[in-house]
Order: sequence, then structure tokens, then C-alpha cells
Amino acid sequence: MSDNAIEICNLTKTYGKHRGVDRISLTVKEGDIFGFLGPNGAGKSTTIRSMLGMLRFEAGEIRLLGMDVKKQQNEILRQVGYMPSEAMFYPSMKVKDVIAFAARARKLDCRKEADRICGLLEVDREKKIEELSLGNRKKVSIVCAMQHRPRLLILDEPTSGLDPLMQEAFFRLIQEYNRQGTTCFLSSHVLSEVKRYCKNAAMIKEGKLVRADSVENLAKSDLRLVKVRINGQEQKFTHAGNMKELIRRLDGMELEDVLIEEPSLEELFMHYYETEEKV
Repeated sequence: MSDNAIEICNLTKTYGKHRGVDRISLTVKEGDIFGFLGPNGAGKSTTIRSMLGMLRFEAGEIRLLGMDVKKQQNEILRQVGYMPSEAMFYPSMKVKDVIAFAARARKLDCRKEADRICGLLEVDREKKIEELSLGNRKKVSIVCAMQHRPRLLILDEPTSGLDPLMQEAFFRLIQEYNRQGTTCFLSSHVLSEVKRYCKNAAMIKEGKLVRADSVENLAKSDLRLVKVRINGQEQKFTHAGNMKELIRRLDGMELEDVLIEEPSLEELFMHYYETEEKV
């Protein structure tokens, strides 16, 4: 039996003439907190909706928790918690009724866990959905995704709209669930989140996978950020590769000062996106 919570092989999905995703392949081990990184429009949501059986894809295979998404979607969804990037609910319903409705849809009594999460996230259950800000609708979405304690959490841009304190509370919940065995697949374009909380990550750009590895390995690189001052003007550029080549490059400049340092994770990821290295 596979110890992978997610297995995606050559996933391809197009929207007529428009790009979706092209031959995406990646695996996520059970018990991982996995970051799925990419700019808006990169294909993150298309991949996630394909994983959940919400989109029909032209080619490829997807297995979640050892089950084929095309053949065993209902069983998969019983064990998965999903949070979409945009939290949409019936606007006239009260928050408490939305949460209860989500539990009944699974034929589960989730009241105890729902009460706990609502307390941690300061959810006002007496308000109607239409009275809530984006951030508060996000919190309702978190409760609905997590209250049944799923084996696998799939979260699409979960922290957009949450204030910093609620983001911290949310990630404490994620870490708690993860310690208890839940696998988390987290779509994000916020690099600091991935660096702080994820063990492994994949990067996607324009529907293609750029690279997948541990966050630690992704942060290791021979890329260097070079800052030079020439004629009183500071310039900076990146250099990847042999240091002798960099020295020869610098030797041809009329330098007043030079600083060579390791780039930040953000600069590394931008380098990966720009060069489109393949897995």
C-alpha cells in the first residue's frame, strides 16, 4: 500500500484554446504539510479542482489516499477537507446553520470540534453570511473544511483576507492536525508561509511544474545576489554557477564596492520561475 496521500501523474487540463495545466506530476507523502506555490493564474486552482473531481481532465491520473479520483470520488471526499480560494455560502443563512449544514452533508456530528475551532478563530455564529467581511467568511470556510477532522486537507489560498493574528491561529490549527496525522496540501503565493510552515513544496508557472523538493533543498542554491557600486550608482544582479565566472565578470567592471550574498527565499523562487527549471 502506498504511503502517498496524493499522487498526480501527467495531469493535463485545458479550457478550449486556453491553458490550464500541462502534464503535472507530483507526489505528497502522508503526514506532510506541502506547499503548492505559484502566481495568480498559474494553474493552482485548476490542479486542486481536478484533484477533487470537480473538473474533468483530458489526460493523466490522480489518486488521493490510495483511491482513484475518477472511480472513488465519493469515498475520497468523505476523508478530505477542502477550502476553496473564494468562500461562497448562501448569503441569508446564519453562520451556525452553514456549519451545521456542512456537517450534515457528511452525516457526521461535528459540534464539539466546530465549537472548538469557532472559539479559536473568534467566529460569530449568530451573524448571517451576508453580514460578514471576506476574512470572516474565510473563517467559516476553515471550520467547514476542518470540523470533521479529515485525513487530508486541501486548502486553496486559505489565508487571503485573514488578519495576521488569525493567520497565526489558523496555522496553529494546521500544525495541530498535522501532528495528529492529517496531511495538508496548501496552495499559496505567499512565500513566507511556505518557508515557515511547509516541509516540502512544488512551484507551478503557466500551467507547468517548475520544481518540487523539500523547502530546505529549494532554499539551497549556488545562486548569489551581487550588489556593486559603479560611478556612485548601486546596481544588483543575480549569478548562478561557477564563482570563477563571477570573478571574471566583476574584473571587467570599474568597481567602487561589491557585496556578494545569498539571496532570500523570495529571490530564489523568482529565479526558479524566470528560468522555468523542470522537475
